Amino acid sequence: MTRVMHRHMKHSAIAAAAVAVLLAGTANGLAQESVAVRATMTKGPLPVDDPNAAAWNSAPQAQFPMSPQVHWQNRIQEATVKDLKVRALNDGQNVAVLLEYADPTEDPADAAALEFMVGDKKAHFAHGQPMAQVEGGPVNIWFWRNKDGKGVDMSAKGFGTLKTQSHQDVTAKGAYANGTWKVIFSRAMTTEHPAEDMQLKPGEFINIAFAVWDGRKDGAGDLVEKGSQKAVSSWWYFRAEAPPDYSGYIYAALAMGLALAFQFVLIRKLKKGQSA
Repeated sequence: MTRVMHRHMKHSAIAAAAVAVLLAGTANGLAQESVAVRATMTKGPLPVDDPNAAAWNSAPQAQFPMSPQVHWQNRIQEATVKDLKVRALNDGQNVAVLLEYADPTEDPADAAALEFMVGDKKAHFAHGQPMAQVEGGPVNIWFWRNKDGKGVDMSAKGFGTLKTQSHQDVTAKGAYANGTWKVIFSRAMTTEHPAEDMQLKPGEFINIAFAVWDGRKDGAGDLVEKGSQKAVSSWWYFRAEAPPDYSGYIYAALAMGLALAFQFVLIRKLKKGQSA
């Protein structure tokens, strides 16, 4: 009876450990997503022209701090935008990102941008500029400006290298109301230009950063924020949600079932032994 008990207790412990590993993996994934923009998958068309569409309510909102750009000359000591809210959606082929931030006035030069690393090379969020312990690498920038009313697909690999791409894949639309800008960026998740464009695969985490310019003018008629004078964020996580995968929960349920089955068999054997 002692050997039987020992064997079944060992199997029960293994099953319980398997359950714990599965649950721990789920918890780690949730912890990583807590600091990420998650592009929820939707079956309907993406609301690329309507920042107030009901579909945006299905996407979880993430909020990120913004600060003045201080890494490059012509720095700015204070920026208008202190934080921004972000939502994202994808339909398996295309992705749309909605930025929302407070701005006291609507101005022609108001602008916003998204930034992504390109490829596997680590890049600094300041245009991919090489810095201490960061070799630098190409970045893909999606830019929108109020007076232009469109998105611009751009590339950079360090300060002073920003250029408009020869191909244009990004669309953008902004809407201003009640002291708040809502700007939508959209693009296909993958393109034919992997050396210049961010490639987004469902379920994988990539890096994203944000920039905002308040286009108001000061008393002398000069723009308060322009070029490198802007509000910026550091890198954050971005993930396009893949179709639902319930395999992890199935394996956890199977492991739990095995543990319960082993315990049931053990109890029966113990009862038989006591009866004998």
